[in-house]
Amino acid sequence: MVTLFAMMPVAANASTPADIIPPEEADQSIQVWIRLDDATKTPVANVGVNVEGEDFDEDFVTDAEGRVLVGVPDPGAYTVTIDEATLAPEAGFPNKNPRELSVSSEQKGTPAIFLVSPDNPAIGAEPTPEAGGGSQAAGPDFWTLFWPKVVTGLIFGLLLALAAIGLSLIYGTTGLNNFAHGELVTFGALMAYTFSGIFGWPAPIAIVAAVILGGVFGYVQNKGLWKPLRKRGLGLIPLMIVTIGLSLVLRYTFAFIWGADRLSLPSSPKPFLVIGSVSLRFTDVAGAIIAIVLLLVVAFILLRTKIGKATRAVADNRSLAAASGIDVEGVIRTVWIGGAALAALSGVFIGYYQSLRWDTGASILLLVFAAVTLGGLGTAFGALVGSLVIGVFINVSTLWLPENLKYVAALVVMIIILLFRPQGILGRRERIG
Repeated sequence: MVTLFAMMPVAANASTPADIIPPEEADQSIQVWIRLDDATKTPVANVGVNVEGEDFDEDFVTDAEGRVLVGVPDPGAYTVTIDEATLAPEAGFPNKNPRELSVSSEQKGTPAIFLVSPDNPAIGAEPTPEAGGGSQAAGPDFWTLFWPKVVTGLIFGLLLALAAIGLSLIYGTTGLNNFAHGELVTFGALMAYTFSGIFGWPAPIAIVAAVILGGVFGYVQNKGLWKPLRKRGLGLIPLMIVTIGLSLVLRYTFAFIWGADRLSLPSSPKPFLVIGSVSLRFTDVAGAIIAIVLLLVVAFILLRTKIGKATRAVADNRSLAAASGIDVEGVIRTVWIGGAALAALSGVFIGYYQSLRWDTGASILLLVFAAVTLGGLGTAFGALVGSLVIGVFINVSTLWLPENLKYVAALVVMIIILLFRPQGILGRRERIG
C-alpha cells in the first residue's frame, strides 16, 4: 500500500545504524503512531518502540509527532511492543501492547496505532492479531485509520486521473485502446528521476522538463507509428496488439537503461500538513494542488476553446467532423501530445508518492483502464470521476481486506456499477453497442 506517512526512524541504543533499513528503500514498512486517548489525541514523543520479526529485532524512538516508520526486510509476522517505562507516568499505558501485525509483500506503512491512557492496563495482555492493513470495526482506532486512507485515496485518484484523461481522450478521438499508456507514465517518472536524482536539477525544473519530454514522446509515437498505421487502415484489434508489443518493448528498455531496482525521487519525508490523523508531505500536497489546477484547465479547454470543441466533435463523430472542415489529424496530434504530457506528470507525482520502478506505469494501467471504463469510455470528465472512485475505494478497502486484494476489490466494484449502468457513470447510452 502506498502511504503518506514517511518519517525516518530514530534508532535507540539497542540498534546500530547498519541494522536500520531506510523506510524509503525498504519494500515493506510498519507505521507506528502513539497518541493520547483523549479529545486532543496529542502525539507522544520519545517513546521506545521495539519491532521484532524473523531475523529482525530493532529498537526505535518516536519523533515529535509520536510516529516512527520502520523499514522491514521481508513480509511476514511482526510484533510491535511499546516500552512502557519510557512513557510519562501521567500518560498511562497503551490500549494494546504488544501488537501482532501481518505485513504483506511490498506493503508500505502497515499501521500499528497505540492510544495511551491511565485507564488502560499495564503490559501483559495477550497480543491482538491484526490483518495487514488493519481491520477494526469500531472505536477511535478505526477513524484514525479511516480518514488518512480517504485523503490518500483522493490524492492517488487525482494522480490517476491525469493519466486516465489522456487515455480516455486518445480512445475518444481514435478508438484506440492504448495498452502502452502506462509506459508514458513510467517515462515521465524516469525522466524526473534522471534530471533531479542523477543530474541534480531543482525539482521544479526537472518536473517541467519531464512533462515537456513526455509530450514530445507522445508526438513522436503518433507521428512515427500510429498515424502511418491509421493511414494504412489497420483495424482496431491489430492496433491494440501493436500497443501491447510496444508496451513490452518500452518496459524492458526502461529496465535495461535504469535497472530493475526501486528508485526514489529526492524529497523531504517530513510532514508538511498535519490535520488530525492525516499527515501529508509537501509533495503530496503539491501534487494534489497541481493535479486539481490542471484538471480544471483541461475542463476549460474542452468546454471553452476552439481546439477543445474540435476534440469533442472528433470524439463524437470523426467523419462528420472531417466533413465540417475540422483538421482531424491535427486534433489527434494535439490529443497525443497533451495526453502524453499529462501521463508524464502523473508518473512524476506517483514517483514522489511511492517508490519508482521500470514497471510503475504497467502496475497501475489496469486501474487507469478501470477508471476510464467506470467513468464512461471516451469521456474526459468520466475518467476524472472514475479515478476518484477507484482511488478512494482501493485505499479504504484495506481496512477490511488484505493489501494484496485491494485492486481486485476495485475491479469488482467497477463490474457491479457497470451491470447497472453499462455506459459508465458519465457515459452516454448511445456509446454502447
